[in-house]
Amino acid sequence: MAHAGLILDNPVSGERFEFRRTAADTNGELLEFDLTLAADGHVPGAHVHPEQEERFVVHSGRVQFRLGMQKIVAGPGDTVVVPKGKVHAFKNVGGEEAKIRVQVTPALDMETLFETTVALAEEGATNRKGMPKPVHLALFVRRFRREVRAPFPPAPIVSALLAPLAWVGTRRGHAERYGTPVPAVNASPVAV
Repeated sequence: MAHAGLILDNPVSGERFEFRRTAADTNGELLEFDLTLAADGHVPGAHVHPEQEERFVVHSGRVQFRLGMQKIVAGPGDTVVVPKGKVHAFKNVGGEEAKIRVQVTPALDMETLFETTVALAEEGATNRKGMPKPVHLALFVRRFRREVRAPFPPAPIVSALLAPLAWVGTRRGHAERYGTPVPAVNASPVAV
């Protein structure tokens, strides 16, 4: 369970999360953490937060943000705000560690999302960029649909395409990690 002071290290993406204020501390209004990106650190892929705004304040290093089609290189003292619904990605481009203060509003369940991505990376259940492997991705997308989405195709299409993999993941016992109910023995795949 996330709490202020908790540190999570993602060995695949080179991200380190140090929680400052959690959803429990702010009545769900805000998640605030320090993000350290290794010299080659990056977010696993372009994504969208359908209900949340992210604010990044770079303290050290150089970070390249992609906001839609725009690229921004931010350095110490720069602030980059990503409105809800905006496609974005980021990576360290400075050749040394980058330190960034991040605020996510509202918090929703981002803490659990970060804990899950780090656990998957530690278990070898991600690709080399840090994205969950297909069966886990299907369950991850369903579980964290309020927090994160793929930039395309539209969410209902992604859900339909991933439904068979979610079913396989559930049958293999992975659904418990995501708080997904386990189906009856004779259950068949259904759309998520």
